[in-house]
Order: sequence, then C-alpha cells, then structure tokens
Amino acid sequence: MTAHPSGLPPLREVIAKHGLAAQKSLGQNFLLDLNLTGRIARAAGQLDGHDVLEVGPGPGGLTRALLASGARRVVAIERDRRCIAALQEIALAYPDRLVIVEGDALVTDMRALVSTPARIVANLPYNIATPLLVGWMQTEPWPPWFESLTLMFQREVAQRITARPGTKAYGRLSVLTQWRTKPRILFDVDRRAFTPPPSVTSSVVELIPRDKPLAEANPAALERVVAAAFGQRRKMLRASLKTLGRGDPAALLETAAIAPTRRAEELTVEEFCSLARAFADRM
Repeated sequence: MTAHPSGLPPLREVIAKHGLAAQKSLGQNFLLDLNLTGRIARAAGQLDGHDVLEVGPGPGGLTRALLASGARRVVAIERDRRCIAALQEIALAYPDRLVIVEGDALVTDMRALVSTPARIVANLPYNIATPLLVGWMQTEPWPPWFESLTLMFQREVAQRITARPGTKAYGRLSVLTQWRTKPRILFDVDRRAFTPPPSVTSSVVELIPRDKPLAEANPAALERVVAAAFGQRRKMLRASLKTLGRGDPAALLETAAIAPTRRAEELTVEEFCSLARAFADRM
C-alpha cells in the first residue's frame, strides 16, 4: 500500500497507529477510499481561494482530499479526542492550511471560524447529521455565509431532503431545506466504502443556497408549523395543527387559504410558508 502523495502514510496505518476504532456512539464510519474522498472533494466545486468547513473528519481521509484539491484552508471540527493526533499529522504536511477545532459541532459558532468565501463539505456523523442541517437552514441573515454544502447522509435522509410533495419521503426536512436551498443527490456510496460498513447505503447531497427563499416566512414559525403538521402526518391539518396550541387551526388554515381536510404531505413549500406567516401573526 503506497503512501498518500503528500507523504502521509495510508489511512489504515494511521488508524492502527492511533487505535482509532470507529465508535458507534459518535456516529462514526470512516471513509478510507482515496478515490471516493477525492470524488467528494471534486463534487464540492472549485475550492481554490475558499475556506472549507468539515465536521467529523475522523482520521482525516476527506480532509486530505480537500487540502489536495486546493482549499485555501480547511477548518475541521472533531469531537473525538483520539482523532486529534492523526489530524495534527495532516496539519504538518499542509502548513498553515488545516485548523483543527476540538469540540461539539452542535454548539460551535462555525461562522466565526471561517473567512468567506466558504463551503461546507463533510461526511457527517450520522447521529448529528439532521440537527446540523436544520441549524444551517436556520442561518441568519440569508443568504448565508456558506456558498454551498456538500454532505454525506444515509440515503434515506438524502431522499427526504430532496423529496417532492405527495411522496412518502416528503416531510419536515424536505420543506426546511428546499425553502432556502436547491438540494440534489449527486451520487450514492456503497456501505463497503466505510470502516466499519454501516447497515445502509449513503448518498452525497449538494445544497446550493437560494438568493431568496422560495417564499417569505419566519424561520422559527416555519419550523413550528412544519413539525406540527408532519408530527401526525396521517391526520388532516385541522387535527395535526392543534399541537401548535393557538386555538382552533381552522382560522389559521383559512387565513392561509388552505383546506382543513388536506394532509401535510400534500402541501407545497410555498403553502407551508403561507401557514407560517399566518401562525407568526398569532405568536
């Protein structure tokens, strides 16, 4: 097995040297295939002159690819202290281009860590992928500080992100992401590409921020309305929206010009925004 072009040892050697068995509690599945990490880095577009934020780099397979692809600087947020030494070896091979932040990405002020233009590229730890994505979608002001997101998810999550109204996969994530971005699945990744292999196929998703959201809405109000509607998705909206706790949902639905007998999965993103505006007026 040959060393990486940067002179770094193969990832399997790094994992053995530092005892980096992936921990399920941290949602870890390490990517060791250099062809695949290179493909993800290329999928993120032209990285020259860009800062790249990476969450959950683990032993640094994708980190290496992002640096080799010409990223001005990679800021890697890693919660697992065991991985820090492996990442520091990469930092030595790419002087002044890798910033390692030890901490929890869910409570980290990411905007403060990067300079624009910036992109987010990550093989996200499965157990925090959805809350991270929702947080990025609630960024204020909008357009956000990042030009794009290129992210690895379980395929089921990727399908929910890109689902259209009227489909089984359409739900909360579909509305929140499509409201402010244009998401698309770029390619699937076989489970055998990971160590250890997860039980499901993964997908790389690209999300490009819209200059303006699809329709006007308060992010917090939209989140509340969407969560209530899909919380009981089999029920008609006149029943599911009762959990909002603002009296009879009939008046809310009438203001938004939406029939009370419709169900959440039938509504377009724009209709959810209309509901959110009506709800915000009552908050």
